[in-house]
Amino acid sequence: QVQLVESGGGHVQPGGSLTLSCAYSGAPANSAAIGWFRQVPGKEREAIACISHNDGKTHYGASARGRFSISRDFAKHTVSLQMNNLSTDDTGVYICGAVRLVTAQAMCLQRFNIDYEGQGVQVTVSS
Repeated sequence: QVQLVESGGGHVQPGGSLTLSCAYSGAPANSAAIGWFRQVPGKEREAIACISHNDGKTHYGASARGRFSISRDFAKHTVSLQMNNLSTDDTGVYICGAVRLVTAQAMCLQRFNIDYEGQGVQVTVSS
């Protein structure tokens, strides 16, 4: 079983930065791509950024490219999402998910159902 616990959400002004962290546990997580998804009421879940379990490859959703950066610390079992130049459109619940044995690209293109996910953290961007 895999557990995912997000942290780092909060309120930030437009143009600001925020870093989210996803702490994962459970042996299957070591062979899982891990990614961040954004959920906004009334909208489909959007893939933000994903990172592989073995070669460090990453994939970003269109809204995240050039502004967000995902990284993975295998020793600490964490995946971080650095978000810069935030806008009000980035507001939502950010959910950390894991999919076993897939590439980061496949995960972010949502070609597979998420095997495990956390409770999510709220990110609010407003002035």
